[in-house]
Formats: sequence, C-alpha cells, structure tokens
Amino acid sequence: MIEKDIREFSKQFAYKPEIGNANKLGDFETIVIGGMGGSGLVAGILRALKPGLDIVAHHEYGLPTFVKKDASKRLFIAISHSGNTEETLDFCRSAIDNNFSTAIIASGGKLLELAKKKGLPYIDLPGDDIQPRMALGYMLRAMLKLLGEDELFEEVGSLVKILDAGQREEDGRELADKLFKKIPVIYASRANQILAYNWKIKLNETGKIPAFYNTFPELNHNEMNGFDIQNSNKELSSQIHFIFLRDKDDYSRTKKRMDVLEKMYGERRLDVENVVVKGDTKLERIFNTLILGDWFSFYTAKKYGTEPEQVPMVEEFKKFIQ
Repeated sequence: MIEKDIREFSKQFAYKPEIGNANKLGDFETIVIGGMGGSGLVAGILRALKPGLDIVAHHEYGLPTFVKKDASKRLFIAISHSGNTEETLDFCRSAIDNNFSTAIIASGGKLLELAKKKGLPYIDLPGDDIQPRMALGYMLRAMLKLLGEDELFEEVGSLVKILDAGQREEDGRELADKLFKKIPVIYASRANQILAYNWKIKLNETGKIPAFYNTFPELNHNEMNGFDIQNSNKELSSQIHFIFLRDKDDYSRTKKRMDVLEKMYGERRLDVENVVVKGDTKLERIFNTLILGDWFSFYTAKKYGTEPEQVPMVEEFKKFIQ
C-alpha cells in the first residue's frame, strides 16, 4: 500500500475540497494550526511555500499560552487525518471553550462530529485507507482552500501533471543501499527544515530505523561538537551517516557552512552524502525531495525486512495511555 501511495501521490493534488459551514468562517489575519505526527506536517509545508504567512504550529495539548491574550484575529485550525488524535481534540475543544474562531480538517472521527455538532467550518478529507504521513497532498489542498489562498491553491494543483514519483525511485533505492546499517542524520538549511524533518519521520515510521535531523546554522553552534571524534569516543559515531540536503536557493553563508562542515566531517572520517534539492520552482523542489524521502524510507524498510505501512508501536503506546 505504501508503494502505491508513493507512486500515485501526485493524484492527491487533483483533490477539490469543499468547506462545510463556510459561512461561519470569519475574517482572520493569523493562523494557529494544531496537529500531530503526519497531520502536523502541513504547517511546515505552508511556511516553506509562503514564508509571509503568520502561522503558529502547535504540537501539544491545549493552546499556546501567548495566544489567549489576543485571539480576535486568529483562526484556530485543528487538523487530524483520523479525526481522533487525542492532543488535537484537546486543542480544538480548548479553542471552542475560549470562544475562539475554530475550523477543522479531518477525514472523520470525533473532530468531524464536533464540527457538525457545533456548526464549525470544516473540510472532510478523503479517507482512502491511507496513512496520515502519506496524505500530505490532500491536507495541503484542504488547508489552502480553508485559508483562501486561491493563487497558491491553483499552483499546487499543477503538481498533478508535473510530479513523477517514478523519476526518484532509483535514487531512493540507492540511498537505502548506501546507508544500510547506518543511522541517518539529515541536515538542511533552516528554510528547508520541513524537508529534513519529513525525511526523519518517514525513516522512523516507514523505514522503522532511528533517524535524526538538524538545521544550519544552528547546528554549527552545538551539535557538530558531538562529532569531534577522538580515539576514546569514535565508536559512538561509527554508525552515523550524514545527509546534507542542498538547495540552490539557500543563503550564500549557509552554503559555505555546509561546504566547511562537510570538509571537517570528512577529516574526522565521518560519512557525508549530498542530496541536491531538484526542481525548477520552490514547489517542485519541495515535493520532489519529499518523494525521494518516501522512496528512501520504503526501500530502507525492504532492506531490513520490516513492514513499511503500519506503526504498531504507536498503536501499542495508545493502548497503555487509555
């Protein structure tokens, strides 16, 4: 199923969401998006596509404390593919209890029931028996529709004809082969933080391996010191393989930082793989890179003989916290 989801990912951009209770959607200037896991990724994608949007991403119970003081021009959006995510439900109920303008994006569950009961604006996502982390196209289209970002909504829709997942499959397979029995650490510019983070969680959830990420320039002030290899600690880093996501639009000083750190890591016998973020536009570069990460994680699961679709540890954890 995961393989099919990757191959057919571009079809999600043909989705035409409809807003229920659209007349209840008032004016707003800023947005607070409450979402967890795969459903919470859309906030980062929005930031990358349109940095000027005033977005607060909330991955927690309740509400961000600072927004309670001035929420008259904020729209609180609860997004959960299943509609049953515990933290997102709590976020949504907290917004409603405070009489804040609230909207919902879900494919069913308690969130959608709440939207209909309270007369809130909502978008009913396609179910499609798809894992939330693989439904980013649907969720992005829904979010743009809800926000009234018509121009970007149309631009994103063009990906249905532009994206070709098959073009990145062999690259993803080669990465999985090269990093077999290694722990990936993905680095990117701050502007591309969502790409590095997405790769990390896909490797965790689909590939079922440890993976970590960080961003330039912050990591030059702390994390890299943990890899200043000495004889006494070299075994700790022996399983690490770094991946640098490089974008032609990265700030010039950030590019230099990547070059210098790659050289320094090489001198310390640390493996670094450079991956170029490919595409003619920012939109294409984002989604081409996300698809490459999907193939990388899928073939990583194949290499280790793990099941790429389900997340049994998440389900086990949920049972213990009931």
